[in-house]
Amino acid sequence: MSTAQFELSDPPTDVISAVKFAPGSSTRLLVSSWDKCVYLYDTHEEEGGRLIRKFEDRAPVLDVCFGKDDNEAFTAGLDWDVKRLDLETGAQTTLSTHEKGVKSVAYSAEHQILISASWDETLHIHLPHKADHVPNTVPLPAKPFSMSLSATKLVVAMAARTNYIYDLKALALFASQASQPPPNLLEIEPFQKRESSLKFMTRAVACMPNDAGYASSSIEGRCAVEWFDPSSTSQARKYAFKCHRQAQDGVDVVYPVHALAFHPLHGTFASGGGDGVVALWDAVAKRRIRQYQKYPTSIAALAFSNNGKYLVIGVSPGFENGMEDLEVEGRVGVFVKELGETEAKGKGQK
Repeated sequence: MSTAQFELSDPPTDVISAVKFAPGSSTRLLVSSWDKCVYLYDTHEEEGGRLIRKFEDRAPVLDVCFGKDDNEAFTAGLDWDVKRLDLETGAQTTLSTHEKGVKSVAYSAEHQILISASWDETLHIHLPHKADHVPNTVPLPAKPFSMSLSATKLVVAMAARTNYIYDLKALALFASQASQPPPNLLEIEPFQKRESSLKFMTRAVACMPNDAGYASSSIEGRCAVEWFDPSSTSQARKYAFKCHRQAQDGVDVVYPVHALAFHPLHGTFASGGGDGVVALWDAVAKRRIRQYQKYPTSIAALAFSNNGKYLVIGVSPGFENGMEDLEVEGRVGVFVKELGETEAKGKGQK
């Protein structure tokens, strides 16, 4: 069973958009928020964690990720900009500007590229450590809702139940090719184009740590698990299941599944829903491992630490009940759960 859980002091003041652990530390945590700020914490330096620094932006921040080390971060937001953030000095550098809000940002350490996905229906592929690099643009067929990468693949989940899978090596090569005037006219085809296994709008996507596939979730209380291997044998393994549903007065109330995160060692994954519940799943055995107590409001974001010891749960109103849910004050929190040694292990794992 879980040995401990605590809530971080000094949480954001508005809806949480992302929580991300550092690649080299199990206690260094970034949290981005609609309050136009990014928060850097050490979750275990003192009781309730320590807010190391708060970085202010000019618009709501929709995503954040670490870069090449624990002192570099990248942000995406409603100011349309993709920025590099020096976590030591606080310096912010704009790397590119989209034509609408930027929903997601992800850094591939293996290929040293940064990818941003915008509601202008494009990806920007950056070489963030190459001086004066102009990012190349990849057009998308629809508005991106969520994005995740593994060691070799990038999955972009979009409107119209469209999922594109890109080969990161090809994207890195594409980014290194200088565009000729007018810029950014190079074309790149995805590794695979897929229709979502979910019937309704995709809410989140997360890649497996073993680089084999991904999970996705929808607004209609379902998750799906798929594999990259295009063979008919692998594709026959994909499946979807119902989750995050509560019986109320004999009626099955369905909630959106806002967040997904894979355990880095065991390959199991956590889901977080509008019902305020976090569940752990064994993707291979197709079973729920456990379900935690209900949190005060909707689960907005999830992340496992690099060693798999901690699960961070970002909680804030998800507006599932419409305008009555608009009051945010006092309803935003970041919880750190310490996992027992076998708590997130799948069936038959030693």
